[in-house]
Amino acid sequence: MDNNQPSSEFRQRRLRNALWGLFIGDALAMPAHWYYNTGNISKVFDGGVRGYVDPPHPHLESFMVGMTYNPDVDTAARLHRPYDILHNHVRYYRTSYSDLDIRSEDRESEHGNPVPRLEDRYHYHHGLKAGENTLGAHLVRVLLRSVIQCGRYDPSVFLDDFIAHLTTSGNNRDPYTEIYIRRWFENYTSGMPPHACAELQRNVWSIGSHGGVIRPMVLSTMASSAYQGLGLAIEHQNLTHRSENVAGALGVLAPLLSDLLTGKSPQEAITAYAREVRPPEVTGKALFAAYRNHNGPGNIPGKEMWKLHTALIDVPFEVDQLAHSHSEPEVVNNIFATACYPEHGLPLLLYFTRKHEFDVEGTLLANANAGGDNVHRGMVTGMIVGAANDKIPDHLMQQLIAYDKLKEEIDGFVEIAVSGKGI
Repeated sequence: MDNNQPSSEFRQRRLRNALWGLFIGDALAMPAHWYYNTGNISKVFDGGVRGYVDPPHPHLESFMVGMTYNPDVDTAARLHRPYDILHNHVRYYRTSYSDLDIRSEDRESEHGNPVPRLEDRYHYHHGLKAGENTLGAHLVRVLLRSVIQCGRYDPSVFLDDFIAHLTTSGNNRDPYTEIYIRRWFENYTSGMPPHACAELQRNVWSIGSHGGVIRPMVLSTMASSAYQGLGLAIEHQNLTHRSENVAGALGVLAPLLSDLLTGKSPQEAITAYAREVRPPEVTGKALFAAYRNHNGPGNIPGKEMWKLHTALIDVPFEVDQLAHSHSEPEVVNNIFATACYPEHGLPLLLYFTRKHEFDVEGTLLANANAGGDNVHRGMVTGMIVGAANDKIPDHLMQQLIAYDKLKEEIDGFVEIAVSGKGI
């Protein structure tokens, strides 16, 4: 490499590894997704997740049953807009066009939300198999294919493909449809233009989630500079997530990823960008206590919820110090919550990466066994740790169910991204 500039081959290799890391991080975490009690993870998975496994039934902590989706069916019919994004998974949801037979009866102890009786606690990814990817990862594939199809990024093409993927029966084997998707289609069926259907974090707090970070990070890699990459990331984010917390996380993650793809020392990069992060004022332990005290986060008043998730400590996050002084049990759900919010998830994933010395398998298994929103957090972690390494373990790639198609899509996207002609 001349003048510290990486060769095209180097950048392609690192970008491929980042994308493989994304899909690996997702599939490893999938079976333990939304377990908040790490003791349950150890019990259910015989000491912890050690590789790709099927999601278990029942999921001890699942409260997917009864989640809501209320599209405007009449307006959608008048506008000739499809509204069914759940298809054969509709039985798990309370909707405006179907009945829910399963009742929530118990109170889940970690998060405070009501859950159905044990035999009806279906896993969020019920029916998926070991090594299979979740809907969030499949929507990354929708983005990759839209870029390959056009030879560049076109937000209108992505939105068309996003709608088609979710409204075509048989495309999605994953029962769990994130709230941002459900609220997006509620706005879409009410007549809003596709580019304006993203819900506001200020209206629905969970819009500010890890799910909003993933595809924008991928897209940022198409730019030749971190400056332009962040702009692309924010533009794409706003198609589905209008969130201050997501934008703030991208302000750290997009340039960090850019530096790793250009060969900067992973330790130096992680340490430097971690110092740009401001840790949450409310610890993970205190956050979950607040959720339980209100019988679930949905019962917390909006202003209080805003403060819980936006109050930050005005000191740099020293990830090296935390990695050296604190064990994972001390950090997970005590210092940082494992819920879906990036103000906790960003420092947590940087901690995992530093604690495991950028080892791909070790880092992603640590994330999986932390539970909570480990799937979406794992995709972000996978991109970071993948971009920091010259090689991904073959078994982690080849045991992914869609390995052949993933390789084709990753290679096709990387060729366009590195060409500099994709934006």
